[in-house]
Amino acid sequence: MNTRRDFLKLTASASLLGASLVRATEKVASAPITPLVSGRTGLEDRAAWTQMAARLATPLLSALAERKLKLLMPVESHPSSHDRPDFTHLEGFGRLIAGLAPWFETAGGNPGEEKLRSELVALARAGVDAATDPASPDFMNFSRGKQPLVDAAFLAQALLRAPAELWRKLDVRVQRNVIAALQSSRVIQPGENNWKLFATTVEVFFQSVGEKRDEARLFEGIRKHRDWYLGDGMYGDGPEFHWDYYNAFVIQPMLVEALDVVGGEAPEWQVFRDTARVRLTRYAAVQERLIAPDGSYPAIGRSIAYRCGAFQALALAALRHQLPAEITPAQTRVALSRVIQRTLGAPGSFDEKGWLRIGLAGRQPALGEPYISTGSLYLCSMALLPLGLPAADPFWSTPAEKTTWEKAWAGDDLPADHALPSK
Repeated sequence: MNTRRDFLKLTASASLLGASLVRATEKVASAPITPLVSGRTGLEDRAAWTQMAARLATPLLSALAERKLKLLMPVESHPSSHDRPDFTHLEGFGRLIAGLAPWFETAGGNPGEEKLRSELVALARAGVDAATDPASPDFMNFSRGKQPLVDAAFLAQALLRAPAELWRKLDVRVQRNVIAALQSSRVIQPGENNWKLFATTVEVFFQSVGEKRDEARLFEGIRKHRDWYLGDGMYGDGPEFHWDYYNAFVIQPMLVEALDVVGGEAPEWQVFRDTARVRLTRYAAVQERLIAPDGSYPAIGRSIAYRCGAFQALALAALRHQLPAEITPAQTRVALSRVIQRTLGAPGSFDEKGWLRIGLAGRQPALGEPYISTGSLYLCSMALLPLGLPAADPFWSTPAEKTTWEKAWAGDDLPADHALPSK
């Protein structure tokens, strides 16, 4: 964006775009959930996904591009929490664009989709500027308290997933501000759990753009999770097992993507990189089996308010063409479409101005732990990662198929499931 006139034109068009998109996406979100294989084609599913992406993104990115996010974004949180306004804006921005980044990076959709994508990614770049410019009223907190390390990592993950659109198209001034903001998160020490990978991801980003990395912070997260593997595709959140979705929210995606960048540096990391990819595939197999025909799934563990973000690992495996051999891209599309609709299409999931509200299916504020606030909820965008696949990819181009759940309970003959060998 070269001039103030360009900026004003973009934000004006974003306001018009937002009004029309909200009307369109409300129609999609209120559509009934089909009990078996969807009657929609892959391209119809893709259109519904892009409309949902716009519904999530338009309020947040439009406000941030105008440097009014702190003014306009509501902050819903647990009654016992009083500090969430210090963190929620970086949470919302980093998580939202981490989920949409692969789509931002993939041009060439139909004209309507491409226009939407290009407008939203332009708003996202303006948002990166607003979030990291110390003179901006929307300058975000990257260093005070513990929480900013988490969402500095999600912002870094977004930049890693869309280096052309979200990094290289930034002005040098903005790139310098981003680096300074992320470097300031180094004062935060991660705990003995999945937080190790937040520090890792920030350092991997520095590695990817030629900045000096902190070796200890980068490799500690990788080494710890190698040691915390529990078997059958599951890592501990720390040394212990937890019944929750943190293997999908954080662990598997950030671990595999970190090893994509640094896994070739030493033989031990090459081996672990290949092993981690196999484990992601196994975990994706488990995730696909968890989704019922109505899009519901077990509401187990903390952070349930992240909604369909609980299936980031399945979505990432589809994006990377690393699905299990017995699970087709089409049945994965069906499963993910249903869980997106069930969690984000439920009445009450958005407020009257289009902002997400705490809940799993609708507004359920008691599901929000003290660390949950409005910005946290945008981790749900991770389910949309396969939008980064072109429309001609089998994920979108092949007819809908029954999911494993449906095949098993309909009496179809299908292979038995087996655990992943430990070695």
